Order: sequence, then structure tokens, then C-alpha cells
Amino acid sequence: MCGRFSLFEDVEQLMQQFGFEFAGEWDPRFNVAPSQQVLAVAPGKDGGRKGAMLRWGLIPFWAEDEKIGYKMINARAETIEQKASFKGPLKKRRCLILADGFYEWKRIGKDKQPFRFMMKDEQPFAFAGLWETWKNGREPIHSCTIITTEANALVEDVHDRMPVILGKDQQQIWLDPSVEEPALLKPLLVPYDAGEMKAYEISTLVNSPKNDTRDVALPLNSK
Repeated sequence: MCGRFSLFEDVEQLMQQFGFEFAGEWDPRFNVAPSQQVLAVAPGKDGGRKGAMLRWGLIPFWAEDEKIGYKMINARAETIEQKASFKGPLKKRRCLILADGFYEWKRIGKDKQPFRFMMKDEQPFAFAGLWETWKNGREPIHSCTIITTEANALVEDVHDRMPVILGKDQQQIWLDPSVEEPALLKPLLVPYDAGEMKAYEISTLVNSPKNDTRDVALPLNSK
């Protein structure tokens, strides 16, 4: 699964790298948790790309209670087109969810050691995501989920799942509104090249979402 990540790159740099427009408010985040707002990129009506803040944890449009979103922070790539909550968004409401690192925990005896995973060049990257709008409350809620797949050779020592990370060419296909067939989309949902990534141990500060400072992302014992 993917239950925590970070994004603290300058938003202007993100707009340039991923080619989108964004007029909202955004602050650097070191410890993004489910139910919080995340920066996502989707196709715009003019053919370009737009950025928006979405609640992490997809709420299906047909849901009676928004709390279902807590159970839908991730969508499994292997069965995504079979699930009622995800098959519609897979065809019509795909997005990129931007990050510069994600966190996983390795069980060591009775303890769990957190790790940070990122690109070797330390550049931001994009998770494959889906979004949805729920209108059963007082105000519409725009929410999203991160798609996961089996772990690559780097991540598997810590966890058996990892978020789907899309390269530049894959991002183009993922955001193409004319592509709707699962048979064309699912081949994108595979483990990212482990050789392009790195990982290191971090402190247990990450365990609490209340800790949202740069110290969370630092290598263990780096001070």
C-alpha cells in the first residue's frame, strides 16, 4: 500500500516539470496522510493540464457516507477495472498525484522501522491516481486514490506493495482523455524501475501525521 508521502518542491518548479496550471493554495508537505489534501494534475478543458487539491481517499459518487474514503486511499492495479468504485474513474477520471518521496515500514521483531523511497536524482515524480466528485454532502468533495502494484526489487525488502509511479511518456498516456480501454491502461500500472530509485531509514517521527517538518524526511542519525 501507500499510506504516507511527501511533496516539498517549489510549486513553480512542479508546474514547469509536469506542465500544468495551478491557481490554488499549496504549502510544502513532509508527511502527507490519508484524508488530507494532495496536489493532483488532470486534463483541463482546454486540452492542457490543471492542478487541483484533492482529498486523499476516494469517495465513490454513489456512497452514502464520505467516511468510506478512509478505506479507499489505494486501489490495487491488478483488479482496478473490476471494482465498482474504480472502474468508472479508470475510464474517465485519471490523474497524477505529485510526490517527491513515499514512506513504508519494515517490521523488525516487534518494532517497525520507517524508510523513505525516492528517485536517485531526488526529483519529484507522479503516482498514478484516480479522482471522483461526491455530491451527497453540503458541499461537493473532490477526492482521489493512489494506485498500487507489487513491489520492485528495492521496495520488496520493506513492503510487498508500492505505489505506481509513471514516467513522462506514461503520464501522457494516463492523462489522455481519448484512452479509455483498461487493456491500454493496465500495462502502465507496473513496478517502477528499482535502478532509478533509492531508499534510506528515517526516524519514527513519520509515525505521527502531526509531525510535518523537514526532520521527518531526513536520513536516520543524520544530525
